[in-house]
This record gives sequence, structure tokens and C-alpha cells, in this order.
Amino acid sequence: MIPEDLRYTAEHEWVQARSGAPVRIGITDFAQDSLGDIVYVQLPDVGTEVNAGDSLGEVESTKSVSEIYAPLTGKVVSRNDQLTDAPELINSDPYGSGWLVELEPADPGKVDELLDADAYRELTQQ
Repeated sequence: MIPEDLRYTAEHEWVQARSGAPVRIGITDFAQDSLGDIVYVQLPDVGTEVNAGDSLGEVESTKSVSEIYAPLTGKVVSRNDQLTDAPELINSDPYGSGWLVELEPADPGKVDELLDADAYRELTQQ
């Protein structure tokens, strides 16, 4: 499942651009499926400034711990605190209630430079 309206990174994060609002970031269905059952999520504090490629936190599953990387440079303006008590939302709804953070990008135009659905599909061969 690779929604057409999102942008993607080679590290398996997705980015949803929303008109007049911060971008929403999560991990892809491919990533959550590879990780297995997610049991813990560590997210950055609101107000954290990140550069593209910086760590945004960690996702811990029954198989491993994986870093989450910032797809864009910007400031964290919201985080999904629901994941503290229900990290499994990432497994059940990675593109919906399993989102991770919202970021105010320093350059909103950079979203268009990320992978589109076709390029991400080719990367994962789904």
C-alpha cells in the first residue's frame, strides 16, 4: 500500500504536504511491516529544530530498534502523543492515526524533491 498523494524517502518515511499547514511525517507500510510489532516509539519534543537526515527519534519493535530520520529541515510543531500508550497504531494505520510528527519545513518546496509514489514503489518493488 503506497498512497499516491504522499512523498517518500529512501529511509521509508512518508511526508504529507497539507495546504497552509505543517507537513505530517510517518513511516511507511513497508517499514512497519519489515519491523514487525511496534512496542515503543520515542519522538522529539515540540520545538525541536532538525536538519534533513537528522534523527527524529526511534521506533522499537519485537525485532529491532530503528531510527526515524527527518525528511526535511524544519521545526517540530506537533507530535503524536497517542503513540506513547498505543505504539501499535503505526502497525495498524501507518498513514493515518500512526503518524509521528508534524514539521514546519524551512523550505516547503523541498517536499516536491522527495520520492513520489511511483519512485518509492520502484525502490521497494511493491
